[in-house]
Amino acid sequence: MSFGQGGASWGPGGDGTPDWAALAEESAARARRKKLLMIGGGVLATVAIGAIVTTAVVTSNGGKGKADKNASQLPAPAEIPEDTSAPEPSFSSVAPPPPPDPKEFISSAEKDKAPITVDGFFPGKKLTMGDRVHLKGATSSAANCATGTQGALGSILANNGCTQLIRATYRKDGVAVTVGIAVFETEARAKKTADQASGGLASLSGGGVDTFCRGGTVCLRTANSYGRYAYFSVGGFLNGKRVTTADKDVYAVSKDLTNFAFRQIHRRGQLQASQAAAEPNS
Repeated sequence: MSFGQGGASWGPGGDGTPDWAALAEESAARARRKKLLMIGGGVLATVAIGAIVTTAVVTSNGGKGKADKNASQLPAPAEIPEDTSAPEPSFSSVAPPPPPDPKEFISSAEKDKAPITVDGFFPGKKLTMGDRVHLKGATSSAANCATGTQGALGSILANNGCTQLIRATYRKDGVAVTVGIAVFETEARAKKTADQASGGLASLSGGGVDTFCRGGTVCLRTANSYGRYAYFSVGGFLNGKRVTTADKDVYAVSKDLTNFAFRQIHRRGQLQASQAAAEPNS
């Protein structure tokens, strides 16, 4: 005997005992239906998600198409410079030539072309060395070098080819010194003259300076050379007193003037070297 659908099933004997086998089968059937519904829902959810993803992909593709359109408006690769960086500075691997040596321009007449004058070597009316002031007296320039000498120096100058002798006298505190510069063709001739020097330079009076270092008076004499120039000095007291090693004033004035002569010769070389460096293709 059986009651409505979904109700309990009872055994065919009608003795009121439940039909356990039928109940178990019914319960299993319900469980299967529920499981199928759950699986079906999952499938529907998967389909919905798939539709959303598809929509998103389509939308993304539309954006990509717009980006591609913008990219198509850029210039072709050939129109873009390959190197837009600024040019790097370049440096020559060749070292610049050294500046001219001033000594080269005063070592031979071939390069030493500047005019040779008294004022060029002994300018102005006085010479200031530190706090010491020396007043300039008479000056002289002679092509016959022997005329400005005493003793053997004249023949030595002539034998070595002296072409000009310039002299100037300075005085300070009762001391007078004549300094002379002799000009030669080459450095070797000037050096030989200084090495052979004997006798001495003749003192030059005038311009406020009385005669000094004449008539056998003992005076201080020097000889040296630089480049193609030999330079000499003779110095002593204006009152005729003989010079001794204790007379420091005479030595000091003589040193000032011989140093000045050396500097003037060197300066002559510097000026000509600077001029040569400034000239194109020098």
